[in-house]
Amino acid sequence: MAGAYAGRMAHGTAVPAGTCLIAGCGYTGARLARRLAGSGPVLALVRSPESAAALAASGLPAQVVDLEGTGAFQVPADLASVVYLAPPASQGEGDPRLLRFLEGLGGARPQVLVYTSTTGVYGDTGGLPVDEASPTAPADGASRRRLAAEDSASTWCAGHGVRCVILRVAGIYGPHRLPLERLRGGEPVLRPEASGPGNRIHVDDLVAACEAALDRPVSGVVNVSDGDHRSIGAFLELVAHLAGLPAPRRVSMAEARRELSPGMLAFLQASRLVLNRRLREDLGVSLRYADPDAGVRASLREMGISTEGR
Repeated sequence: MAGAYAGRMAHGTAVPAGTCLIAGCGYTGARLARRLAGSGPVLALVRSPESAAALAASGLPAQVVDLEGTGAFQVPADLASVVYLAPPASQGEGDPRLLRFLEGLGGARPQVLVYTSTTGVYGDTGGLPVDEASPTAPADGASRRRLAAEDSASTWCAGHGVRCVILRVAGIYGPHRLPLERLRGGEPVLRPEASGPGNRIHVDDLVAACEAALDRPVSGVVNVSDGDHRSIGAFLELVAHLAGLPAPRRVSMAEARRELSPGMLAFLQASRLVLNRRLREDLGVSLRYADPDAGVRASLREMGISTEGR
C-alpha cells in the first residue's frame, strides 16, 4: 500500500493526516518523496541549495539544513511522520547529525520515525545467516556509528511516545547506482571459492519498505534485503553481461590483497547472509526485484542502456 500515511486506512489502522518529513533527501529520499507526494504533503531536508532547487523544480518542497552546524529547520505544524536517511559523519563516534536533527524537532511529536541503518552492524558472521534478533558486532567505524544512531533514534522515540522503525539496509543498487565504472576500470572480483554471500536491495524496493514502515503498525528492527544471496562477484558478472561489458577478472584472495584497496577488500571479506522474513511478512513488502536480473535490467533501461538480446 503506497504512501498511505495521509489519513487513509493502512491495514485496518487509520493513519493521521499530516506532513512526512524526509531528512537526507538524496538518491533514495528523492524517489521516496515522489512516491509519497501523491498521497499527502512531503517536506525534504537537504544539505545544499542546489539539491533544494532540484527538488523544487520537480514540485517537491525542500529546506536546506546544516546538521553540522545548528541543525535548525522549520518543523511543519502538521508533522505526522519522519524518514531519516542522512548518513553519519565519516569520522568520530555516534551521530551528532541525528542528535541535532532530533533536537531541532523541538516539541513536535510525529506518529512514527523511520531510521535507515545498515546490515553492516551485524559484522562478519563467516557466511552464517542473521535476522533481526542476531547479535550486532560492527567491525568498522561507519557501522559502529550507525549502531549508535539506532540507539539514539530508539531512545528518543521511547522518551517521546513515537513509534520507531529501524530499517537495516543491505547494499543499494538501482538506476545510476550500478558498478559500471568498476567494471570499465577492470576491477577484479574474488573467485567463487573465496566469495561469501552477498546482500543487496533495489532502491525502489527500499522505497516500498519505507512506505510500509510508515503505514503498518510495526516497530523495531527490520532487515531490508532482496533475499538473493549471490556473491558480489556474481552480481558484478550479471551487471557486466546485461550492460554489454567484459566480465570482471576472477582472482584469488592473495591476488585481491595486492590489487584492491583496503576498504574494498574489507567489504568483500565481510560475509553474512541477511534474512528478510520480517520485511516480507511483518511489513508486507512484495519485492518487485527479488531477482537482481530484473532489477538490473530495469535500472539499465531507466539509464537508457538497452539489454535487448542479453
